[in-house]
Amino acid sequence: MPSSFRRLLIMNATTMIIFIYIGIFVNLYIWEQQRLISDVAWFNFVLFLAWGVSFTAGAKILARMSIRFVFGLSAISAGSAFLMLSYLHLDNRFLWITIIGLPVGMMWGFYAIAQNITLSLNGKGKEFSQYFAAAGFIGQVLNMTVPLMSAQVIRLFGYSGSFTLMLVLVTLMFIVSFFVPKISLKGKMLAGESVTDIFRWRKVFFTEASKWLIPSCLAAGFFLQFQGLFALLFTFSISLDKLVIALLNTLYTVSTFAALYIYRRYNKSETTWLNIAIALICLGFLLTLYPVSPLLVLSNILTTVGLFYFSASWNALHFRMISEFSALQQTHILVWRENLLAVSRCAMLLLVIPIKEFRGVSFWLLLALTMLIVVSILYFQKRATLAMAGPSSVPAGDKAGIEAKL
Repeated sequence: MPSSFRRLLIMNATTMIIFIYIGIFVNLYIWEQQRLISDVAWFNFVLFLAWGVSFTAGAKILARMSIRFVFGLSAISAGSAFLMLSYLHLDNRFLWITIIGLPVGMMWGFYAIAQNITLSLNGKGKEFSQYFAAAGFIGQVLNMTVPLMSAQVIRLFGYSGSFTLMLVLVTLMFIVSFFVPKISLKGKMLAGESVTDIFRWRKVFFTEASKWLIPSCLAAGFFLQFQGLFALLFTFSISLDKLVIALLNTLYTVSTFAALYIYRRYNKSETTWLNIAIALICLGFLLTLYPVSPLLVLSNILTTVGLFYFSASWNALHFRMISEFSALQQTHILVWRENLLAVSRCAMLLLVIPIKEFRGVSFWLLLALTMLIVVSILYFQKRATLAMAGPSSVPAGDKAGIEAKL
């Protein structure tokens, strides 16, 4: 793994602590007040809307500034969110959730574009799998420790104390941003290229393989948001005790260590791991049809392990696909890829807002739609793989050769 990737991992670890805290305890903070699925869904809707806008804005900024500046913007956005959580109090709950969600989404959007540009411009081949596997391992360690420590801080000092601690970590994130690789798109554009081309659809998906990224990203965004939202809400429905919630998240994390061991023990192709991931995710979703606590816990374990395999394989396949393009072409695809994910996440959240409980026709229909979309990802990735192999038809026995090319 190149040194730039190792330094990026340090930044990733620092930022992930903040992300994990927000993902669990800010959502719990919103859920506790009225216990409405719609409140949590609206917070996440605003978050991902801001995510897509800031990701695109970050791409334009990188045409003039380095990723250090964009990482700094991410830290400033995070700081703004925790300051408002600490001191902003409004009678209009809808407006309050909106104002909190905006800087959280900006933090994630700016961070995502800076990380993705670093990966796409500096990585190649197996380095992508190595990075995502290492990032996944660090993430699992933090997923096990951060919730437990955060729960204790909230128990001793309340939410206000935990928000203050997060402000300290945001300051550390801002300091670390000065030590990441100084990379930008400036000087990497070809003659006649302009950053405004980022927004031109026809210049983005210009190969047959890249066109299949469109439905793949839309499908992935929909199911990722369903899994992320309901894994949280299922956990919250079991208990509102912070320590119990932290212990359950630790259980989910421990289960992924076994998954990581298997991932490293068996040298399978990304396509094989993607198949395994989707099978585990669908099985986990089916268990939610009978929403009792033991089955909800088992469902979360299966979908969390499936999500680990999915992230390692699906992301690696995409980054390999675009790694041979020019800097601006990679930026084109990454911007649209992130926006497609954000759009489908938002679409899923809009469907969730009317749902009142984890049963009934509305929930079951959404679950069935999500499972259908999950399975469709296999088809989209297969078509992208065949397109990368060349215009000629590929014999059935040559699948291994196609995957080696990827």
